Amino acid sequence: MSDQPRPKVVSGAQPDVGHYEEFMAHAAHFLYRAYQECGELAEFDLFGAKHVLMAGADAQEAVYRAPDDRVSAAAPYQYMVPVFGEGIQYGAPLETERQQVRFMSDALRPKRMKTYAQVVAQEVEDFIADWGDEGVREFHDTFKDMVLRTSTHCLMGKEFRERLTDEFGVLFAQLEHAISPEAVVDFKSEADAFANRDEARARLQDMLMEAVNDRLAANARGEEPPTDMLQSFLDARYKDGSAMAHELIPGMIIWIMFGGFHTSSNTAAWCCVELARHPEYQRELIEEVDAIYGDGGDLSFTSLREMPVMEGFLNETLRLHPPLLTLMRQVVNEPFEYKGNSFEVGTNLVISPYVSHRLPEHFPDPEKFDPHRERPEHLFASIPFGGGKRKCVGNAFAFLQVKSILTALLSRYELSCVDPPESYAEVMPSLILRPSDPCNLRYTARTK
Repeated sequence: MSDQPRPKVVSGAQPDVGHYEEFMAHAAHFLYRAYQECGELAEFDLFGAKHVLMAGADAQEAVYRAPDDRVSAAAPYQYMVPVFGEGIQYGAPLETERQQVRFMSDALRPKRMKTYAQVVAQEVEDFIADWGDEGVREFHDTFKDMVLRTSTHCLMGKEFRERLTDEFGVLFAQLEHAISPEAVVDFKSEADAFANRDEARARLQDMLMEAVNDRLAANARGEEPPTDMLQSFLDARYKDGSAMAHELIPGMIIWIMFGGFHTSSNTAAWCCVELARHPEYQRELIEEVDAIYGDGGDLSFTSLREMPVMEGFLNETLRLHPPLLTLMRQVVNEPFEYKGNSFEVGTNLVISPYVSHRLPEHFPDPEKFDPHRERPEHLFASIPFGGGKRKCVGNAFAFLQVKSILTALLSRYELSCVDPPESYAEVMPSLILRPSDPCNLRYTARTK
């Protein structure tokens, strides 16, 4: 028998299905139990597929620093290919994907972000203009609607935003519902969610291609092109000088929207829950907002970057309520070694921000919400947007949207809980942790 160490195996596996039922019931709570029971490395089974939770900064660093030909991101994320489309991200060769990531980074440079900040600010102002002096709203769905407007305006341009109907949001929700624990196991099954996904993706392709063709026609007429992401993708060139095929651009838009949409809307909702739970921190944020915008100053990309209280509040919200539950890699080509453990080809390595952000060695008193908490020294301890060379490129855009939303709200309103503060729990209709459904909060006009 080999003396080589092995990860502890999580208890409770059932014949044939392994830990699938518990993972399906609430994946976040299952993974946290796995860590508590097994420690840094925890092996579990989903319908015969071996998974190992890699918990903690050292384990996460080892995975994130490993080359793509040792641990593949594409292999475990094939369930995203029907969402984004063939030829995009994990449905494209690795070198093509890397260049597509560069296209996104170019579209999110500071020059363009300054333009996006103005767009987001106006959209938020328009959205809350008729809220009145007080009321109760379901904040999770409210922010999904709001972020859909801001995202489409920034990414697709004013013309597309003006044509936006409820259908677009419904179609996007159908894509979201297909990103579930079930998809991790079999995204090609005959489940209704996957059939709806495919129908929604086809309809979105038609809608977005119409916008692409309209822009191409406007460019051909010599009209001044706007500084939105659609134009950035049309202008982008691969290393060989070729342009992206126009029919792939809808997939690029869905890719960046999917990441930024969930991150922004979900994080904004959790921020408002924590503001309502902690009126003392809400007062601190209001003071910072008033100091910058109290005299009628315009919300800008530069001013949003100069809000340390807001930054700390956002970071703490993302620590306790990360938008991504899991980040996975699959061992390919040869075994992957870590601390004497050898993981065979085909093993799925699972990183969970939800778990890692609750480790007391990096975050003392981890369940306490503390926006003044010092950032951990280890580079891979805090990973709300992933880490390494595959860190989410849209995180700056997500921060911009959430800061804009909170600034506009706190300029006018104070927030409070409708239900007991502890009742705003984590629910998982998909692989994204959202606040309780419904997430009702009260807003009251500030007395200045």
